[in-house]
Amino acid sequence: MAGQLNPNLLLAVPLAPLAGSAIAGLLGTKFFGNVVGRKTSHTATIGGVLIAFIISFMTLMDVLDGAMFNGTIYNWMTVGGLKLEIGFQIDSLTAMMMNVVTFVSLMVHIYTIGYMADDEGYNRFFSYISLFTFSMLMLVMSNNFLQLFFGWEAVGLVSYLLIGFWYTRPTAIFANMKAFLVNRVGDFGFILGIGLLLAYSGSLNYGEVFAKSGELAKMTVPGTSWNLITAACICLFIGAMGKSAQFPLHVWLPDSMEGPTPISALIHAATMVTAGIFMVTRMSPLFELSNTALSFVLVIGAITALFMGFLGIIQNDIKRVVAYSTLSQLGYMTVALGASAYSVAVFHLMTHAFFKALLFLGAGAVIIGMHHDQDIRNMGGLRKYMPITWITSLLGSLALIGTPFFSGFYSKDSIIEAVHETHIWGAGFAYYAVLAGVFVTAFYSFRMYFLVFHGEERFGKPHPGEHQDHSHDEHSDEHHHGLAPGEKPHEAPLVVTLPLMLLAIPSVFIGGLTIGGMLYSDFFKDVIFVSESHHAMKELAKGFGEMHGAIGMGMHAFTSLPFLLALAGVASAYYCYMVNPKVPAWFLAKFRVLHTLLDNKYYMDAIYEAVFARGARLLGTGLWAAGDRGLIDGLIVNGSAKVVAWFAAVIRHLQSGYIYHYAFVMILGVLGFLLWFMPFPFAK
Repeated sequence: MAGQLNPNLLLAVPLAPLAGSAIAGLLGTKFFGNVVGRKTSHTATIGGVLIAFIISFMTLMDVLDGAMFNGTIYNWMTVGGLKLEIGFQIDSLTAMMMNVVTFVSLMVHIYTIGYMADDEGYNRFFSYISLFTFSMLMLVMSNNFLQLFFGWEAVGLVSYLLIGFWYTRPTAIFANMKAFLVNRVGDFGFILGIGLLLAYSGSLNYGEVFAKSGELAKMTVPGTSWNLITAACICLFIGAMGKSAQFPLHVWLPDSMEGPTPISALIHAATMVTAGIFMVTRMSPLFELSNTALSFVLVIGAITALFMGFLGIIQNDIKRVVAYSTLSQLGYMTVALGASAYSVAVFHLMTHAFFKALLFLGAGAVIIGMHHDQDIRNMGGLRKYMPITWITSLLGSLALIGTPFFSGFYSKDSIIEAVHETHIWGAGFAYYAVLAGVFVTAFYSFRMYFLVFHGEERFGKPHPGEHQDHSHDEHSDEHHHGLAPGEKPHEAPLVVTLPLMLLAIPSVFIGGLTIGGMLYSDFFKDVIFVSESHHAMKELAKGFGEMHGAIGMGMHAFTSLPFLLALAGVASAYYCYMVNPKVPAWFLAKFRVLHTLLDNKYYMDAIYEAVFARGARLLGTGLWAAGDRGLIDGLIVNGSAKVVAWFAAVIRHLQSGYIYHYAFVMILGVLGFLLWFMPFPFAK
């Protein structure tokens, strides 16, 4: 029955994880004397997230019955006519995001009990991931730009803390600083976009800004011919480029694998990196007014989807393969946004959250079984030692490549079709990019799968001449990495494998169960707005009806080009790494230049280092030498002192101590005074 949601109950959703974080972080750390132990810390944080999930699920059920809420929870201050508030907007988009965030977070919290069991920072880690859950919930539940920006920056801050969780390792410190700085670039654009909307709408409330969008669309940025809406939307999307790791602001995400595996699943697969996708979807009433902004979004997403996938092919660190997969899939979501298929983008966001969290946690289970060796070249044949991890990772991989009837198939194929049907500039390039990405995704996903779970057992053996990169391993350098000769891998404990099994269920089924309701019903009515001129969703709905629903769509897929490309990718990976391993070596020898380009990640890090980092250092050195040392210290501070000293050295000779000298000066002074004021004899 339709009605109004209870704001007090809604408030408990973000506050419950915050309370758990406070208990673990304040009472469970050395700073406050370790008042509570590990059991209390993980019980408090898991309990808080469980409460948030239960209320979120109840809220979703109420929203499906027509209930909603959009109002102020707390009025922080009023400045003139501007209201700065804490408020919630709970609709179908928010309710879906709340459930995704809290469910994945709950799985990660449970998984962490086993994964971080031997870590000294156990309580601190639980505090951080629970604090992150609070921050993400504040972001998705907000009804105004102020709270959105608070959540936006809070998830960035907690991400910084988690990436650098092992703060004694230089690589972790470098990675979290890199993530922090790159996100600041995006956030600068984000706050500029918010500032433009505030300046010309006079409000930070979503509804009030959207109500004035028609007026804003007729305005230009002062002093330019730029359309105001276009400028604001592009600035907002630059923020999404940083947070959702879109080219060229993607460079931080692979390095973020320096953090423990649970945060890779929580932050860098399922939640934080999707904040940009959620934000653009929420801003659909604005983006729909600018085809230029949509084209920009479309092209950036297509570049990310294809070219980040290429990088996954040559990775040997198991977590980095999954990380580049995340980059590519975020590109797919962004392409859907540019095609005005916002509902398809958040549909893929939802399905991707489950199977990518599954793959990351599966990678963590493999790392545990391999005694913290992350190099897939040192694995092989793990299937018989880790059966649960094997089958769940296989299900996650099948969902990732878009296998018919798996969750990823329904969302990924819908994106490809939406791009095919759109007429936004850049759609042609984007369509071929996402099609090629299907083959690339299947190839690198099953390259990793075959090397890890099948074939020759390569663990517990010396690998002379092979570069062993332990800079990304999950513990201190003193910790022994890899299996010793004679050691065998082992399945992770139940507390680790249970989340894998629970995540595998939605990875397989949730796409087919929800596609009709989410994409082709009134689920997002009055939440997502699409212009009449952008008819991709209408064409998708027509095709879905002709195929008679989810089952028909799955059956039809076996004759479609995306399925054939995915099948070719799997077959190619099988041949190259199971049948004829000499093929990759041949490609490496023939295309070494290309391999070097990919191995250096298109030299993006080197370019940023040369242009921005060194440029900043040169500018800083110049400002210090010319400005600080030359102008301030040399001229103003030391220069003024030298002038005073010189003046004092000159006039001190006038202080002779003789009275007649002083009398003479007084007479000269009186004479000068008289001459100055005496009338000039020739004046008329």
